[in-house]
Amino acid sequence: RNPNEGQSLDWQPRRRHPAGARLKCTWIEIPQVPETFSVLLSRPFWMWGAEIGANEHGVVIGNEAVYTTEPYASTGLTGMDLLRLALERSDTAEAAVEQILRLLGEYGQGGGCGHEDRTYTYHNSFLIAGAGGAYVLETAGRKTAVEAVTGSRSISNGLTIPGFAERYTDIAKSHLGQCRTRRQRTSSGARSAEGIADFMTILRDHGGPGSPGFSPLTGAMQGPCVHAGGLIKSVQTTASWVAELRPGGASHWVTATAAPCLSVFKPVRVDD
Repeated sequence: RNPNEGQSLDWQPRRRHPAGARLKCTWIEIPQVPETFSVLLSRPFWMWGAEIGANEHGVVIGNEAVYTTEPYASTGLTGMDLLRLALERSDTAEAAVEQILRLLGEYGQGGGCGHEDRTYTYHNSFLIAGAGGAYVLETAGRKTAVEAVTGSRSISNGLTIPGFAERYTDIAKSHLGQCRTRRQRTSSGARSAEGIADFMTILRDHGGPGSPGFSPLTGAMQGPCVHAGGLIKSVQTTASWVAELRPGGASHWVTATAAPCLSVFKPVRVDD
């Protein structure tokens, strides 16, 4: 995210809502549902939606910006709005996938997503997980693709689902974001990870031997622990989250601060 954009932890309790209630998301208003679940959100401070989050049912979602050849809408639900709405309204990972697909089809995605440049917009991909399974959901405008996860899986700032990625990827923007390099690092680490500490190590990775490498144009973007400073693209890892999902319950560790290489992962709860 933008290096000056704080990402705060935001806990919202389970709520019941009156008939006909409306909900103001980041840029548009939609009908509210009768009941929403309790959620813990890692949320950029200025928007309604969140980049990472979990709910009381052990559903966890992470969001990534992706760059596609489809047109970008001037308004709509942001990817972060879709993430929060799915968590508030879904009790399984499968239901969260269906919720995002329905909302995207009805309202579309769009609107500014940058803290210092509100005209900056993109499309979105999601890694959606629960105790019963996980899914990757990728979008290009209102077009979508879903993949069930088997084994380890990673996403970054680029489309990854075969067929869909080849058809809709904006090659130049995706290359500038170095999504393939970061995804190779996280995929390799995930395949050999055996426990929570290993995933924390992955999120602190700067991209291999001699890292962090630094480019005057794009900063240090080779690993998931991204450090800002590039003249063309200056972004920062502003929050990190590790979740352990089991049938008996979920456990979560969050930084709630930028630069996971310098941060402590703190245990948090969603139900309390």
